[in-house]
Amino acid sequence: MGSLQRFTPSHFRGNRLTFWFAVGCGADMALYGYDQGVFGGVVISPDYLRVHNLEGPEKTELLSTVTAIYNVGCFLGAVLATWLGGKLGRKKSVLLGITIMTIGAVLQTSSYGIPHMMVARIISGIGNGINSSTVAVWQTETAPARLKGKLVILQNALLLVGFSISNWINYGLAFANGPVSWRFPLAFQLVFIIMIYLVIPWLPESPRWLITKGRDQEALDILSDIEDKPTTDAFVLSQIQAIKYTVEYERSNGMSWGDLLRGRGSSKSGTKTIRRLILGMGAQSMQQFAGINVTSYYMPTILTTSVGLSADLARLLAACNSVQYLLWALLGIRQVDRWGRRNIMIFGAAGQCFCYIIITSLLRYNELPGYPNTQQVASASVAFFFLYYLFFGIGLQGVPWLYPTEINSLTMRTKGAALGAATNWILNFMVVEITPIGVQNLGWRFYIVWVVLNAAMVPIIYFFYPETAGRTLEDIDEYYRTDPPLLVFRDKEAISRKRPERYRIKEEEIIRKNDTGTTTEPASDPTEKGDGDIIQHQENVAH
Repeated sequence: MGSLQRFTPSHFRGNRLTFWFAVGCGADMALYGYDQGVFGGVVISPDYLRVHNLEGPEKTELLSTVTAIYNVGCFLGAVLATWLGGKLGRKKSVLLGITIMTIGAVLQTSSYGIPHMMVARIISGIGNGINSSTVAVWQTETAPARLKGKLVILQNALLLVGFSISNWINYGLAFANGPVSWRFPLAFQLVFIIMIYLVIPWLPESPRWLITKGRDQEALDILSDIEDKPTTDAFVLSQIQAIKYTVEYERSNGMSWGDLLRGRGSSKSGTKTIRRLILGMGAQSMQQFAGINVTSYYMPTILTTSVGLSADLARLLAACNSVQYLLWALLGIRQVDRWGRRNIMIFGAAGQCFCYIIITSLLRYNELPGYPNTQQVASASVAFFFLYYLFFGIGLQGVPWLYPTEINSLTMRTKGAALGAATNWILNFMVVEITPIGVQNLGWRFYIVWVVLNAAMVPIIYFFYPETAGRTLEDIDEYYRTDPPLLVFRDKEAISRKRPERYRIKEEEIIRKNDTGTTTEPASDPTEKGDGDIIQHQENVAH
């Protein structure tokens, strides 16, 4: 496989290689976004409801289960990725995931009954679960440090390209009769799948994964291509050294799945594995507790049921909303490093809470018996559904997917990202399952849940979440080797948006020593080294 990885039409390096990584990983995320939005139009298609015998309010629970069962498949795929990511590598895991999604897309398009559709949804979900857990890790581990955050957020903006396309296709086909109104949108997934198959096979594997498998020369070659520098360059060597040291350190200090399942800590302190896993899973939980999939899956349903708009107008507004959602997410690419991960999530959660407060209040008056102008009051809530996407698009669209890939250590990064994605998907299932039932039975009170959850996120992020912007992945590993406190808000270095000076000084020292060819003898056990010995060990593992 190494020869295929190294053979490209012009052997892309530097920015060109980074561009093709962004295209391949972005196309995969666009497919994820398309799948997230496409069923919102399918579930209100009269022909779909007739063919699958889902017509009538008494079928609401079954309809929501058929929709939400996709997320159970995604959860299973994310759990599977915890093993596949380390065994097969990032690239082969993505190719396997997209193959499974191809089977699921074909089965969904050809469905003629509920069992058929549910099996198809689960299969598609398994493939997407594998991919959503792997792509962000792959992009993070192959991106130049200066672009790491922006590229992962760009992926999530491209997710919204797929989401927007699905909404406009649903709107356009709302005027069509018969099976084309829902079979064509489901079949359109294959366009994204073909794009992915054309790009992904030519991209190189993650150099960090290769080092964990002892394939150091391949890793050095690929890192040289990524940075567009020769393999003897001091900066490239310093990066390889840092990665190799982290691998060795984590092998001595990391935790096995058995230890994690038993709730045991590592016998050697320093990695804070469970804390880092919880932070990553917590970030993913916040994305679902923000209430995004109340509207992403059911915007047309919400606008017709809660607000009282016509089905055609609801589809049009959902499609328009998807465009402005994309624009706000693109703005988030610029702000994710400027504001930092902490501040941008706090901004998003606070704004989302405000929007849901206003939405809840307006819909309350809409349902108040005898209140005049109820339709006008309810219609005013549409503006705040739109405003909600400003805060979510900038604040919580991309960071929850980025954060687990940064906060977890090298040997736990795939597992941590997969557990984060699994958390996201199982909560996604819960939200998608309960939304139609909650709207039907609770009315305006259903939206109070999202007011409370968004409000709770602000202090949680402020007190517990360290900043990861401006740091390399190895900087974050070193931070946790210092046994930091659980509450980070008082540690100025931990919450600073800029890279702490001590990390920059150490990196410059390593590069300077590489330039002069300095070498020292490594310690016999990395766990015996003090903090001051880390640089010396990093030098030796590369020479």
